[in-house]
Amino acid sequence: MNNTLPIKQAAKWQDYLELCKPKVVALLMMTALIGMLLASESLPVWHILLFGNLGIAFCAASAAVINHLVDKKIDLVMARTQNRPIAQGRVEYQQAIIFASFLGLLGMCILVWLVNALTAWLTLASLIGYAVIYTLLLKRATPQNIVIGGLAGAAPPLLGWCAVTGEIHANALLLVLIIFAWTPPHFWALALHRRAEYASANVPMLPVTHGENYTKLHILLYTLLLIIITIFPFLTGMAGILYLTSAILLGGRFIYWCYELFNEKNKKAAINTFKFSITYLMLLFSALLIDHYTG
Repeated sequence: MNNTLPIKQAAKWQDYLELCKPKVVALLMMTALIGMLLASESLPVWHILLFGNLGIAFCAASAAVINHLVDKKIDLVMARTQNRPIAQGRVEYQQAIIFASFLGLLGMCILVWLVNALTAWLTLASLIGYAVIYTLLLKRATPQNIVIGGLAGAAPPLLGWCAVTGEIHANALLLVLIIFAWTPPHFWALALHRRAEYASANVPMLPVTHGENYTKLHILLYTLLLIIITIFPFLTGMAGILYLTSAILLGGRFIYWCYELFNEKNKKAAINTFKFSITYLMLLFSALLIDHYTG
């Protein structure tokens, strides 16, 4: 009989990359970069573009690692997350804490020394908002977790704007408001798709606590609110007709997916709505940027 225990494999670099949630960070960085570009009539200076994005990205990655740490038990229950590095023990707690601390400190040092203090402190507030207030406290406390905690994820355009200008501007706050309104329908669509898993993990997401129809209604209401808010860049003179046309067309498509959610025949409506919401945000901000430089 062989009593030899299996040798534990050392963590690979891919495991540490996965901890950083690169796809999520990439979407955040896109909105931060567009915030930078919208803050200036011409291209911002190269070192702000480079170091501003690096600093914000490292801090966002640090928050993602902390999310993995806090959500280990939840991740083991849910099919889409059960193979994550910390959940499976490929990366140990101490290693992850050191990694998260290194990323956060590196990001803060870059922002303080090479960008500006305002951007650094706002980024730190966003990190704490996501990693502590949302992940550690709100996620398990209330079905409105993503509404309240969504402000942290909405901050990147403001961070990018502040990196260039060194000040908080109303237009930057409008960009934050757009993402803030976009976040609930985005996440609730995923929560609908993963309702059984969230229920098993005892996470009080809206479909678990209030049911699917209630959630679908709120996705529709928040989508309508989002469409109204996306008109404001045109009304305030921040953007022109090209952006307005794009916002209306994209909003109409989002409403279509809300209709599909209520249509019991489409079994993939929830996950398709979630996927479209990502495309929606990318195209909306791209339209803002194109309008800014061509208008």
